[in-house]
Amino acid sequence: MAASRSKKAHRKKAHRKAARKTTRKTTGTRKWSARVTERSDAMTLEDSVFKQRSPTAIAQSLKRSAERSHRRKSPPFRSAMSMLNFYINRAGKNLSATRLKTLERAKDKLREAFGRTPKSTH
Repeated sequence: MAASRSKKAHRKKAHRKAARKTTRKTTGTRKWSARVTERSDAMTLEDSVFKQRSPTAIAQSLKRSAERSHRRKSPPFRSAMSMLNFYINRAGKNLSATRLKTLERAKDKLREAFGRTPKSTH
């Protein structure tokens, strides 16, 4: 009798794990960073802003988005810089050295666009 109980308990446990996986698939992406960019109160970005090649274009796009956004909770400069840092941090090791350099230059261009002094020299 005890052996049959343990088998039933084991089967139920395995069934629950399978059910959890299917619900995760139906709710969308598993990446929390994608969920943050879609549903957070950060700000609404223009399409493919981080895919642009020019640091100036990236900075100008972030500035426009930050100033137009009604979802942001902090000042425009802080929101724009926050989104740029968020993207860099989430991309992590998947960014090439040249791409990272472009995004780091975009930080300086963003500071200039908001009338602040650039912090680093690349």
